[in-house]
Amino acid sequence: MLYKMNKTLQKMMPFIAPSSVIIGVIFAEGLAPLAYLVPWIFAFMTFAGSLSSNFIAIHRVMVHPFPIVIAVFLLHIVMPFWAWGVGVITFPDDPLTVTGVVLAMVIPTGITSFIWVSMVRGNIALTLSIILVDTILSPLIVPGVLSIFIGQAVELEVWPIMKGLLGMIVLPSILGLILHEWTHGKIHEKWSPRLAPFSKISLSLVIMINSAAVAPYLKNFDSKLLRIAVIVFLIAASGYLLAWLVAKLTKRSKEDKIALIFTGGMRNISAGAVIAVQYFPPPVAVPVVIGMLFQQILASIFGKIVGVWK
Repeated sequence: MLYKMNKTLQKMMPFIAPSSVIIGVIFAEGLAPLAYLVPWIFAFMTFAGSLSSNFIAIHRVMVHPFPIVIAVFLLHIVMPFWAWGVGVITFPDDPLTVTGVVLAMVIPTGITSFIWVSMVRGNIALTLSIILVDTILSPLIVPGVLSIFIGQAVELEVWPIMKGLLGMIVLPSILGLILHEWTHGKIHEKWSPRLAPFSKISLSLVIMINSAAVAPYLKNFDSKLLRIAVIVFLIAASGYLLAWLVAKLTKRSKEDKIALIFTGGMRNISAGAVIAVQYFPPPVAVPVVIGMLFQQILASIFGKIVGVWK
């Protein structure tokens, strides 16, 4: 039953995220007080996803690190710089919105990129390696890059952000890795299929609660909100295209290209929303929450067209 539920939820992913945002805004009064639960829910999601990971992937990174370097460079240098440049041009007098746009691009690659890469037959080992390395480095990279781009414009609490990333992503991932090795993969075989549907339900809850926190800003739909939505969509889509271009220029195999396209295009957008809601003024969270609307939709679109790319 859980397997069928997971397959159904997986097919509905492009619709779950936008629906969750809408539900969060409508029922904001009841959901907003639950914000304290979000880091714990997210830690569960990360732990459940990491049960399929093992230290062999890390060994592969050490032996063949170049694709990983490409991915990290795209994720945390090129895309944040691109987002900052577009943000400053389109919102010159609004540093909080610029901060949100940059934050949406500087956060680690999305764990769900693993699902999409496996669906379109990309390099799963490379995808897993990128996720692992990016996740482990994120407590250092994310606050550091944010400080470079927006540290002067917005007061930035680096240590709380680092602690949040450690608690939500790094420690649960390491725990999952250790349990996978300790049980010789049996915990993955037994529990990953059982936990998978609850992870997707948890993702929906996280989106609802985070959307509730910024509901006042999303309810008042105006030209500025439309502008933010268009900019976030275009920047997010450009991440997929840029990753494909870099993979092509560096002459990666088709499987490697698929891995780089999805890890370069997707973000752990829920983690970004948690960081925005927990550590920044509410307007910063608006571009990140809007990014949730497009994350799975864009992945679905590029999942359909990636097969025709050479």
